[in-house]
Formats: sequence, C-alpha cells, structure tokens
Amino acid sequence: MSAFETAVDRYLAAWNAPDADTLTKAVADAWAKDGTYTDPLMDVRGHEQLVAGITAAQRQFPGYEFKLTGTVDGHHHVARFTWDLVSTTDGSSPAAGFDVITLSETGRIVSVHGFLDRIPGA
Repeated sequence: MSAFETAVDRYLAAWNAPDADTLTKAVADAWAKDGTYTDPLMDVRGHEQLVAGITAAQRQFPGYEFKLTGTVDGHHHVARFTWDLVSTTDGSSPAAGFDVITLSETGRIVSVHGFLDRIPGA
C-alpha cells in the first residue's frame, strides 16, 4: 500500500468513526496537529475543529459511510481521490465528490480541499 493509500484509509476511518473516542484518535492518526479541511460547507483547522466538523457531518447523515471510489492518484506530497456517501441500509448515495490532500513528510494530512460533485437538494 502506498503512503497515499494509507493516508486516505486513515482519512476515511476518521469520517466513518462510530463514536467520539474513535473519531478523536482517528483524526490524530490522520492529520498533522494544525491540519486543515476545506470544502464548500466547512473550513476548519486543527484536531479539535476537525472532530467538531466531522461530528456535525455525521449527525447530518446518520447511517451513512464515506466510501472510496476508484483509485488514489498521487505524486510528490499531493494525492486526489473520489468518494461516495453511501447508506449502510439501502446503498443509496446522496452525495459524492473528490478530495485533494497534501501530506507532511511523516505521511500525516496537512490539508484537504474537498469538492462536492453531488449534494442533496442540488
């Protein structure tokens, strides 16, 4: 598994964490301390804000998981990948997009820039 694939696995583990303790640990494992996440709906920095932002998204979509679609593509310290938000009960997917991540020398996420290709109500 490449460093990019490992980083994306950790990233998705954070978004799919089943409880607050697991989420807090997953964010610490995936992101640098001052790591950022920016998409059209959220702009946060640092572990505390990342946990709060992910928690808010999980509350908005209970019973859904983020799933990697396709393959992770990367070079230097930058990678991109696509994802779907998928219902664990019926497989429906109200949202999809792609993210671009930048990694530190240690493989932790420094920044995420998210793009939404499909969102509910759009």
